[in-house]
Amino acid sequence: MARLDKTQFGPWALITGASSGIGKEFARQIAASGINVVLVARREALLQEAGAEFTKKYGVEHRVVVEDLSREGFMDRLAAATNSLDIGLVVSNAGTANPGEFLKLDRSELVRLMKLNSLSHLDITHHFGQRLVKRGRGGIVLCGAMGAMQGIPYMANESGAKSYVQSFGEALHAELHPFGVHVSVLVIGPTQTAIIEKIGFDPATMPMKPMSVEQCVLEGLEALKQNRATHLSGRINRIMNALIPASLSRSIMGKLIAKALASRPQTAAAA
Repeated sequence: MARLDKTQFGPWALITGASSGIGKEFARQIAASGINVVLVARREALLQEAGAEFTKKYGVEHRVVVEDLSREGFMDRLAAATNSLDIGLVVSNAGTANPGEFLKLDRSELVRLMKLNSLSHLDITHHFGQRLVKRGRGGIVLCGAMGAMQGIPYMANESGAKSYVQSFGEALHAELHPFGVHVSVLVIGPTQTAIIEKIGFDPATMPMKPMSVEQCVLEGLEALKQNRATHLSGRINRIMNALIPASLSRSIMGKLIAKALASRPQTAAAA
């Protein structure tokens, strides 16, 4: 488990998408370093449960902020809920996917997901980045996706949004470095989260077994400590990304997702 310096990245950290999966694991590992956590997501009961667990196990304080980051005005409400806290670390992780054929998906839902998967990162980083620069220290982790590197068929909107996050984070890594602020983009490869099932993949039959959230987050926090601009989680992912041309990777992923999407109605019917 990565141990973070509370002087550099504390005394408070804010984590979005913290009710489950990668976001919750970020909060757990950060709390294990003795840093207080602000947990942000839509599902209050899960946030309260996680916060109580971290307080009991690690002796940290926690604050729950129930918010949908795709809604207009969320940043004003989030700022009001955290202005009294000395936040030294921000993990902008919130995001989701709605896989399917682009032209058959509802445009309003595509716009909502674009706001969640890209614009929310802009708003959060703009607000808290100013605070971190004034402190002269701190860190920002932006959660991207492996698909941002080449685009993923049947997830065109999501991979496009994440390509923004990756370019955005790489640029800010250089801009904020002189002010003592670390900025790292965690490029997330296939990881055992709810997204895997949402696409329709069966982890047992996937060509490569998804990595654990624990390992993914550990690598992300290590990248932050070392102030790397980007880090692709998973050694096998890094090897495959270096060896397989983007066009071939895109073709493979398109076929896999198309097959998974085609099997979803049958799976639902069987259930």
